[in-house]
Amino acid sequence: MMQWLNQNSGALSAVTGILTLLIWLIYLQMLYNGYVRQRRPRILINRGSGKDLDSLCLISNMSAEAIFVQHIFAVLESEEGEQRLDVADQQQSWDYERQYQSHQGPLESGDFLHVGSFKDILAHFAEHSAPNAEGQDVLSDRSFRALEIRVVAIYGSEDSPIGARRRFQLKPGDDACGITPDGLDTQRLTSRGQRHLIKQWMQEH
Repeated sequence: MMQWLNQNSGALSAVTGILTLLIWLIYLQMLYNGYVRQRRPRILINRGSGKDLDSLCLISNMSAEAIFVQHIFAVLESEEGEQRLDVADQQQSWDYERQYQSHQGPLESGDFLHVGSFKDILAHFAEHSAPNAEGQDVLSDRSFRALEIRVVAIYGSEDSPIGARRRFQLKPGDDACGITPDGLDTQRLTSRGQRHLIKQWMQEH
């Protein structure tokens, strides 16, 4: 055995060196993947304080860095078709000191904002909907099917916008209209093709 080892010591050293290099490469790849995952932008869109239209529409920044919220779009699916609104423009408000506030702007890591209740968002759609021939509002609680919230933001020093979206099913009931997320998580839009889609959103609005 010792003689065989002595005869093949060069080859064994080469194999050992290659295996050691492979182990280090795998380890470095794991470290890099962990770093990239931590630096990846992540925006969450949630329903808070209830399960009906009175619940709040919450937007949280779970990224490692701050984001700058540019647009918050709402897309309503109803029996009359699909409608779109820029919620950031519509959901502006005044605080107790009568200072003007907007939902556009920076959102620090770990912070969140809400754009009012889902009922408030639907009310803005009703305000912008055209009346029917009888002069009545076309939209009603019974005609709602789903509401999708879309967020467009700038992350860190990146030039191209990133996005996130989440769809909520609207289920009219006897007492109130329920709202249920259509999926377990917010869809993150950060790839090149998805960023092209985000630019289309911005052009549509």
